[in-house]
Amino acid sequence: MRNGWWRELSGLVLPVDCAGCGRPRAGLCPACKAALSGAHPRRVRPSPLPGRLPPVHAAAPYENAVRAVLLAHKERGALGLAGVLGRALAGSVRAGTGRGDPAAPLLLVPVPSARSSTRARGHDPVLRIARAAAGELRRGGLAARVLPVLRQRRPVADQAGLGAGARRANLDGALAVAGGGGRLLARGPVCLVDDLLTTGSTLAEAARAVAEAVGADAGTGRPPPCRAAVVAASRSAFEIIRN
Repeated sequence: MRNGWWRELSGLVLPVDCAGCGRPRAGLCPACKAALSGAHPRRVRPSPLPGRLPPVHAAAPYENAVRAVLLAHKERGALGLAGVLGRALAGSVRAGTGRGDPAAPLLLVPVPSARSSTRARGHDPVLRIARAAAGELRRGGLAARVLPVLRQRRPVADQAGLGAGARRANLDGALAVAGGGGRLLARGPVCLVDDLLTTGSTLAEAARAVAEAVGADAGTGRPPPCRAAVVAASRSAFEIIRN
């Protein structure tokens, strides 16, 4: 009876069928794990390129199994997938930042979800993946910590279905760093993290908010540049860099 209850609970957290391809009783099958983290993360760039977008690295194209796994974690509460997604994100972070400076821990700054979305889902998927990635980086010898200082300071519309220009307008000025966050961000290199890059508008707005906060707290107006890492990006963003 007790074992049956545990299997039922495990099924809610990590589906028995593969979240990527639906293969029965596979958890997350080897092929879908490889799709997430089997290839070397690469620099990606959307087109058109939004102003203020920092260099971004991604682990995999957002398609097929990768898309299914991200949606299962984000929208269907498959929280057990955070580990494999965090490992993929950690690979993207390493690709963009190198070995890092032991004296200045790498600061992973997750892009915030809308409060309404977090309430509806029952969790913050990007924050959860960021924490898993930080743990993976520390196990690999890279000092890293999660610094969730970004906030939405005004409501934004649902981004689904919006083009690049509409997304930029929707997000313009929407993010801010919590009070005192600029001083914390100035203590080490910053890497913005998100689960997905499409038009780049969200990461560009996050970079603007970080630059504004660090520059204001430092009194220089010239904050150090940040980088960004995501689990997945559109296929076109991969192809632009390749070509």
